[in-house]
Amino acid sequence: MSFDDKVILITGAGSGIGADASRHLAKLGGKIVLVDLNEPNLLQVEDEIKKSGYAAPLVIVADVTTDCERIISETIEHFGKLNVLVNNAGIVNYDTVNNVHLPEFDRVFDINVKSVVKLTQLAVPHLQKTKGNVVNISSVAALQSEPNLLSYSMSKAAINQFTKCTALDLAPFGIRVNSVNPSAIRTPIFEKVGLTAEQVDNFFEKIKSNYPVGRVGEVSDTSAGIAYLASDSASFLTGVLLPVDGGALLGGCTLNSNK
Repeated sequence: MSFDDKVILITGAGSGIGADASRHLAKLGGKIVLVDLNEPNLLQVEDEIKKSGYAAPLVIVADVTTDCERIISETIEHFGKLNVLVNNAGIVNYDTVNNVHLPEFDRVFDINVKSVVKLTQLAVPHLQKTKGNVVNISSVAALQSEPNLLSYSMSKAAINQFTKCTALDLAPFGIRVNSVNPSAIRTPIFEKVGLTAEQVDNFFEKIKSNYPVGRVGEVSDTSAGIAYLASDSASFLTGVLLPVDGGALLGGCTLNSNK
């Protein structure tokens, strides 16, 4: 699998899934555009990629809710083209219909949904030129209902439909659109919502038995799924929602539940 001379834009590239995917796709020959609000994290990922001897990435410190035009324009100005868009930036909010706070609900949709629509819309003319593709990062929470994850699950369900509808709309232009739907993957997103490291450890130990493969997911598992869907090996795949979940959905257990 090779991404030689392919320009790959990854949002939320400063940590977690986005950072690992950036390193993995750079290793496979891609020219990476790193997008995140956290400049120190971005610079660390940039440094890791360069120290590994891969092509120097473009770093764009930006907010996906307000800076989509600049993200695309700087990418094209620097590299002259775009082959793959990975819509990874996202946040989690723990809520139910009884306690959902509408400003927080709006924030989840602004980041997880609206930014994806806007960035994809702006990328389409450039992806059409390269016969490129889009990989959205959704979640198994969009495929099976989860307690206490109302706004997040709704936002990812929207991404699932966006993926499928856009796959139909863009197929005539030679653009594929797919999504990766990970189960619980250990990333800094858990600490960002207030969990301690010990709580995160306990959570993953508790849910490990939910996975038929006998372990929980790693960021590298998601990166492998992203790379496959973005590659020429998946040229006949569009509108695919790819669960990266160790078989958890088979038994009806995903993020919060425990057997």
